[in-house]
Amino acid sequence: MSTAIDIKGLNVYFGDSHNLFHAVKSATFAVESGASFGLVGESGSGKSTILKAITGLAPYWEGEMTVAGQPLGAKRDRAFYKTVQMVFQDPYASLHPRQSVDQVLSETLRLHGFKDINDRVDQLLKDVGLGPAFRFRYPHQLSGGQRQRVAIARALAPNPKILLLDEPTSALDVSVQAEILNLLKDLQAEHDLTYVMVSHDLAVVAHMCDAAAVMRNGEIVEILSIEDMRAGKTAHDYTMQLLNASANRVATVAAD
Repeated sequence: MSTAIDIKGLNVYFGDSHNLFHAVKSATFAVESGASFGLVGESGSGKSTILKAITGLAPYWEGEMTVAGQPLGAKRDRAFYKTVQMVFQDPYASLHPRQSVDQVLSETLRLHGFKDINDRVDQLLKDVGLGPAFRFRYPHQLSGGQRQRVAIARALAPNPKILLLDEPTSALDVSVQAEILNLLKDLQAEHDLTYVMVSHDLAVVAHMCDAAAVMRNGEIVEILSIEDMRAGKTAHDYTMQLLNASANRVATVAAD
C-alpha cells in the first residue's frame, strides 16, 4: 500500500520575528492510501494548523511534507487541489450566502476544467444524499446538515483522492452528526478516499479512523491505533485523561 501523506519534523509558526508563536512542534506521521487518520486534542493543540500547513494556508513552516508522492514547497498548484480538498468546520461560513448550490458546485467544476457541468452537479448532489430539488436553493434555505452535505459535494467536485476534514460535524446538531459521519464513511468506500480528520471528540475519531495522533501544546505526544484507543491501551498520561473524559462516548460509538 502506498503512502498518501508523509509528514516529517513539521514545525509551524505564526506571527513575526518579534512575536513568534511555535504552533506545531516537530510533528511526524504518515497516512496510507485509503486509510483514515485522526488528529485529536484540545482546542489550540495544533490539530487544524497541520491541515493549514498541508493546504498552504500556514505560510511559515519547516520540515518535510509529501502528498501523493509529491514533496510540498512554498506554494500549491492546481494539481495539488485536484488531489487534496478540505471540508471546514462551519458549513454556515464556508458557503457564499449569495450563491445557489448550483453556482457553488458549477464554479468549482469550471475552475478545475470540467466540461460536463450539468451532469456532474446532479451526480455530486446524488453522492451526498441531496436530490435535484436542492440544486437552486441558497444556503439560508438549507439546514446545517444540508449545508455540510453541499460543502462535502464541493470538496468532491475535482475528484480528489485525499480529504482533510476539520471538525466536520462539531457545528451540527447531535442528531445530524451521525448522518454526516456515516455519509463520509460511505463516500470513502465508494471513492477510495484517504481522510485526515481533526477532532476534539475521541468518539468521532473512534468511529471514523484507523489510527490517531494525540496532540498537546503543538506536539504529537502519542500515535495509537483505534483498537488500542478503544481498549484504553495508551503510553501517555494525557491520552489516558482524554480517554477517561470521553470513555462512555467512545464505547457507545464503538458499539454502533
